[in-house]
Amino acid sequence: MSSSITHLQYLESEAIYILRETAAQFGKPAMLFSGGKDSIVMAWLARKAFHPAHLPFPLLHIDTGHNFPEAIEYRDWFVKEVKATLVVGSVQKSIDEGRAVEEKGHNASRNKLQTVTLLDTIEQHEFDACLGGGRRDEEKARAKERFFSHRDEFGQWDPKNQRPELWNIFNGRKNFGEHFRVFPLSNWTEMDVWQYIRQENIPLPNLYFSHQRRVIERHGQFLDAETGFVQLLDEEKSRIKEMTVRFRTVGDATCTGAVLSDASTIDDVVAEVAAARQTERGTRADDRRSETAMEDRKKEGYF
Repeated sequence: MSSSITHLQYLESEAIYILRETAAQFGKPAMLFSGGKDSIVMAWLARKAFHPAHLPFPLLHIDTGHNFPEAIEYRDWFVKEVKATLVVGSVQKSIDEGRAVEEKGHNASRNKLQTVTLLDTIEQHEFDACLGGGRRDEEKARAKERFFSHRDEFGQWDPKNQRPELWNIFNGRKNFGEHFRVFPLSNWTEMDVWQYIRQENIPLPNLYFSHQRRVIERHGQFLDAETGFVQLLDEEKSRIKEMTVRFRTVGDATCTGAVLSDASTIDDVVAEVAAARQTERGTRADDRRSETAMEDRKKEGYF
């Protein structure tokens, strides 16, 4: 009998090991959950890791107030489905309290403001670790992360001062006020995520599959024009078109671009991802603000 395992089984086993290590090493962890496919897969793995018990940590959503309604609807359904506790940090509340200043202009986004809300929520609930669905193939700054990524007492990340992780030995020791971000999907790719979704038959928000949507093309990206969160110039309002699109990544509606697609099933999406020549994060307007946009945000405490 062959003892070989598939690459998905290996990735699943590794992620489950990291999830259990997180529960064992930290006193009060939380799992970041947005209703996006990576956080869905991570929560699905956690469900397996601790079955038949419920998740030993809450799901934490940092709500910009500019979310796709489909993602929020899915989030609430999933929380009930897995019988999890949901903690929501509100960016709007941070703005109302003067903790964050909303951007102005037609390219304004609340995406960066999530950092303040996240750090405040971590401090409020005394979370000592936050599990995130980041993958190393997404963006060059995320390729610098360890599985256990240390944050100082100000929530800041220093990519040059991270701990070695030899033989899957993870060091979660920290001083008072410090915390960790933990990334169980670090070794996964976008293709791995979709193949695992197909294997496990994981339900997803319909945003990930082709549908008709009113969009506006801006700087080579198709931004949502239905929710009203994207600020449109007068000349752009006449250029709104209804097109067949889907989203490769789901985040704040003001900076998440759609792609033209007829992929209506998981098999279609897998085939499309295999042929894609643009990275998944290439559809995110917030990553285009500078060459080091993601790394700068991460150093400040971003996901």
